[in-house]
Amino acid sequence: MGVKIKDLLEIHNIVFGDLKGKLITIDAANALYQFLAIVQPATGTPLMDNKQRVTSHLSGLFYRTINLVEKDIQPIYVFDGKPPKFKAKTIEERREVRENAYQQWKTAIEVGDVETARKFGQSAHRLTREMVEESKKLLDAMGIPIIQAPTEGEAQASSMVGKKNIYAVASQDFDSILFGAPRLVRNLSIAEKRRIPKTDQKINVEPELIISSESFEKLNISREQLIDIAILIGTDFNNGVKGVGAKTALKLILEYKDLKTVIQEKSLQFEESEEELQEIKNFFLQPQVVEDFAIEFKNPTASAIQKILIDEHQFDPDRVDKGLKRLEKGLSKKQQMKLEKWFK
Repeated sequence: MGVKIKDLLEIHNIVFGDLKGKLITIDAANALYQFLAIVQPATGTPLMDNKQRVTSHLSGLFYRTINLVEKDIQPIYVFDGKPPKFKAKTIEERREVRENAYQQWKTAIEVGDVETARKFGQSAHRLTREMVEESKKLLDAMGIPIIQAPTEGEAQASSMVGKKNIYAVASQDFDSILFGAPRLVRNLSIAEKRRIPKTDQKINVEPELIISSESFEKLNISREQLIDIAILIGTDFNNGVKGVGAKTALKLILEYKDLKTVIQEKSLQFEESEEELQEIKNFFLQPQVVEDFAIEFKNPTASAIQKILIDEHQFDPDRVDKGLKRLEKGLSKKQQMKLEKWFK
């Protein structure tokens, strides 16, 4: 879901060429859920193998990652660890929303309402632990680096930006800015022609770039104050204050400078105590992350990829083999460019 601060941010429309040669950390859970939502037939039913196991996440991961590699973008997938304890309520709420969407989707399928099925199908299917583990195995077989975060993957991915030549974090959510990412790229894994609901029209979805410092300067606030604004609106860890949106929260922080003073002066009521709100703020400011990490792109292992996609999940062998050739060519091109740079 993420924090709703889009209206406050300075957002640049970019093209893939602007990211050529860049190392990008990707919030893996965010990307996989996007694949579940968009890699599906018109009925909202995810792709499945002959054992009725969902494969949309693997299809999206394989082909979209190849697209990035071919564009000379170097993806690093970062996976969630154990969620912080104050996220438990959000996780349960999301489970209920997903279950409700699943029931709505199932009913629509039964009565033949394709448009409703498509609508609810985008949020009806959950990402299981088994799906995550298989995604890691596929990426490893593809030679793409993966990083295991101790807690929130987005926090880990954000903390890596600026280190080891990593340019930006990619996510659909804006939490990365709260976690301290200097640059955030949106639509990286899903940029494509997208169908407009109830029409046959398609629109181009292009990547977007947010440079955090530009937004801070535009709003005349600090990162810490943006976190205060996010807590007022509501984050993945708290529900915020009813009736307070992004612009109202910004106005309050500009007037009173910090969350504690806003609460005192305006007598705002949160479900959480002030101590719990401070704990959430501290988590954004100093999340638990892995500081010592290695990034290495390897040659893909064709047999391992074929075993996962073809043998286990009945992907089309010709399509997989074509994808493999594209992947091998893209990665070998990167290796050649590195050698040329070394010997110059």
